[in-house]
Amino acid sequence: MATVLRAAGLHVEVHDDHFRQDALDPEWLTAVGERNWIVITRDERIRYRVGEKQAIRRAKVRAFVLAAQGDLRADMLAQNFLKALPKIRPIVEKQKPPFIAKISRSGEVTLLGF
Repeated sequence: MATVLRAAGLHVEVHDDHFRQDALDPEWLTAVGERNWIVITRDERIRYRVGEKQAIRRAKVRAFVLAAQGDLRADMLAQNFLKALPKIRPIVEKQKPPFIAKISRSGEVTLLGF
């Protein structure tokens, strides 16, 4: 996924390049927020777990969830993200963090609130 997004001109950091693969979500979410990075995840449940919600809120994380993507390959997930990019950019620019938004397969972006 990172390769496709980078080829499209986006700056991408990969979780495993900075954190242990088994790092707990609150740990890496806090670090991501401190670095002012944007999270892209397939974990639709992240907004319901207490520790993750607290970390997102405290670190003012901006997160986008690739929702209902099933078993799509990474390149297809990246294409879905790129399809949604024109809707993602204004949210990133105007919406104060913390927030979580959902990206559908069709490229629709829904702000889920927080």
